[in-house]
Amino acid sequence: MNILILGSGGREHTFAWKIAQSEKTSNLFVAPGNAGTARIATNIAISVTDFPAIKDLVIRENIEMVVVGPEDPLVQGIHDFFLDDDKLNTIPVIGPDKSGAILEGSKEFAKEFMARHNIPTAAYQSFTSDSLEAGYQFLETLKPPYVLKADGLAAGKGVLILQDIEEAKVELKNMLVDAKFGNASNKVVIEEFLSGIELSVFVLTDGKNYLTLPTAKDYKRIGEGDTGLNTGGMGAISPVPFADDTFMKKVEDRIVKPTIEGFQKDDITYKGFVFIGLIKVDNEPYVIEYNVRMGDPETEVVIPRIKNDLVTMLEAVANGNLNTIELELDERTATTVVAVSGGYPEAYEKGKEVQGIENVENSIVFHAGTQLKDNKVLSSGGRVLAVTSYGNNFSEALETSYGSLETIKFDKMYYRKDLGFDL
Repeated sequence: MNILILGSGGREHTFAWKIAQSEKTSNLFVAPGNAGTARIATNIAISVTDFPAIKDLVIRENIEMVVVGPEDPLVQGIHDFFLDDDKLNTIPVIGPDKSGAILEGSKEFAKEFMARHNIPTAAYQSFTSDSLEAGYQFLETLKPPYVLKADGLAAGKGVLILQDIEEAKVELKNMLVDAKFGNASNKVVIEEFLSGIELSVFVLTDGKNYLTLPTAKDYKRIGEGDTGLNTGGMGAISPVPFADDTFMKKVEDRIVKPTIEGFQKDDITYKGFVFIGLIKVDNEPYVIEYNVRMGDPETEVVIPRIKNDLVTMLEAVANGNLNTIELELDERTATTVVAVSGGYPEAYEKGKEVQGIENVENSIVFHAGTQLKDNKVLSSGGRVLAVTSYGNNFSEALETSYGSLETIKFDKMYYRKDLGFDL
């Protein structure tokens, strides 16, 4: 089978690494890909949202399955684009159509979906520039900290958590009136702050049947001890030690099942991954947000723990018979540590040569923001590499990842040395 993966980050390199291991894979393409995917697949320099160019590639290379990595093409309707085209509509696209992708595309839609299907989440209201005064009044009813979320896609940066009510009011105005996050903050969801510890649960579904994949916990802040600015993720751990069987039974019954049943009740076509961002409050699970794809860097610890042939699993998603698959997992813990460019998540330099990857023996190096030039690996993003290792527990696995990182070098390289500090 000829397979195309859309995306260029660590998530897509991990998908490529796993899909390349399948006997069912004939030719593997990644668009646009990175220096890591170039070693195991054919990179094609196409934007993930250039649907006509993707169509040409699919026809030219006889692609038989498309696996969508990032959210943008899903929210923009790539699944619908395939379904509406006579030359493409028999080719499975792994990822929801527009009606499902809006779960990530609109925070307000996601909140309404949860309310409709009795899925536990924080109390909220949404506001536009026309209802700014009402937004101020709603803030007055809440206790600090105050959570403001841009309704639309803001590349993971549209959420503010503020301690001071006056600052919260200023930022609400900045978002709604001054377009702090562009069109993404034309509407803002204000919600109650939940205090607890966060984790992510990943579900693969054909729209009716589902498999709950391994749990993961990622670390978003740039600084040690979870300080400083939010990033796309500085590392991740799977499984999550505090998500025991009792807690996961609550997640399954109160969140996963009602979510999948909600797709059917709301007539949402959903074939792909559901990323459920959770918070554990006094041993009770609440949904913070939905994403409609795998997370990054969580993919780099979740996928390596799946023993099944991923292509077989994705075929079952496409064919609507995921109930025939029994999930097999590696019982070991997997951890990943992300090495980033100096200055990230603010301004940073690109084009730094990355050295020493070939010397890593006990870990898997997933490329996140890299490119190949003159046979050299150069940095091309804020998050450059994710170094994944196995261990009998997260401390052991992290020790291996940190040891492997000592052999890798690029100018101004930085990574957090305290992952798992809160476990």
